[in-house]
Amino acid sequence: MTRFTKLCGVAALALAPLAGAGAELAHDGLLTIDTHVDIPPTYMREARYDVGGDTALKVDLGKMERGGLDAAFFVIYVEQGPLTAAGYADAIAQAERKYAAIELMLARYPGRIRLATTPRQVREHHAGGLLSAMIGIENGYSLGRRLDLLDAVYARGARYLGLTHTGHNAICTSSGARPEFGDAPAGDVGLSRFGRSVLQRANALGIMLDVSHASDACVRDVLQATAAPVIASHSSAHALVPHPRNINDALLRGIAANRGVVQVVAYSGFLKLDPQREAAVAALQEAVARQAGATEFDSDRHEELPAYRQGLARIEREHPVATLDDYLDHIEHAVQVAGIEHVGLASDFDGGGGITGWLDASETPNVTAGLRRRGFSDEDIAALWGGNLLRVWSEVERVARAERAQ
Repeated sequence: MTRFTKLCGVAALALAPLAGAGAELAHDGLLTIDTHVDIPPTYMREARYDVGGDTALKVDLGKMERGGLDAAFFVIYVEQGPLTAAGYADAIAQAERKYAAIELMLARYPGRIRLATTPRQVREHHAGGLLSAMIGIENGYSLGRRLDLLDAVYARGARYLGLTHTGHNAICTSSGARPEFGDAPAGDVGLSRFGRSVLQRANALGIMLDVSHASDACVRDVLQATAAPVIASHSSAHALVPHPRNINDALLRGIAANRGVVQVVAYSGFLKLDPQREAAVAALQEAVARQAGATEFDSDRHEELPAYRQGLARIEREHPVATLDDYLDHIEHAVQVAGIEHVGLASDFDGGGGITGWLDASETPNVTAGLRRRGFSDEDIAALWGGNLLRVWSEVERVARAERAQ
């Protein structure tokens, strides 16, 4: 039985951004967790990406502190490449640079942010006035085909594994095929035999399985095979925007039955349909990649180029991003389908996320105020902002302890 009761007619209200003292008061004291924050390849190695100061990033320590964003999963993202020895070696090396960058941040600012590898540590840091950094993996491609690497990254602090990204890998099929790598649409093909081994080892270690980006067939296979609840670290509602990256209602119900959680993401392309914007961005990416001498656009390498930033700013003026209202619509839908206990919040900041009203971490109170305006109770909001995710994480830990005890 859900605790959420929607106020009659509230969904029709157009909410303006709510920055200011009122929004901050509504947000004060919450334990807030963002499950998906990307980092650039030169994170902490260039002064402009040293998050102890003011940066152009959507998430730095100052923005987290000002916005009351208490904890974030910083993501080890590696774009899909060829399933070859050279491709795997490059992916592992890219991932290593990002683990090292997160470790550098933690070593440089221990008085502001600490690594959290358990739900208890997240709560302790919050009680002590510290931010928490957690580590998530986006794309199991960076494991190569080595199961032992899952143990190694767990030891580094990784606590969720995004099975795939855009393009099929050795673990499972993706919601977005990459024909240049020989991918066909996933159809009914989901987890591979190696993928099932990865799933079982993740269950045994206590790593949350993240089904964002996975094909529907892969999500179904995971739900059938896992002994622990799963997460979707950054996905929105397919019923409202039929993007292949979004989660359909049947899978929302399946994740709820699994006791898992879907973290609704503030990524414009998953929140509203805007074919003209999508075409403009695709054309810009193709042009920037060509100018850089690459065969295709790589977000890690090309998003910081002046040509891309200038072109994107023009597109933003001509085709504005989704709004806080659009985001709240997806949250409400997910809650209505899956139940309040199975929904959470994510930004995808610095990986394309950001909407009018929640453009960076400093605007986090706007989300809280918007939820309250939509009729969510304090208990509901605390669950959405982190309570549900911590419950799932604790259950994943419990399953791992039980498996080790056998």
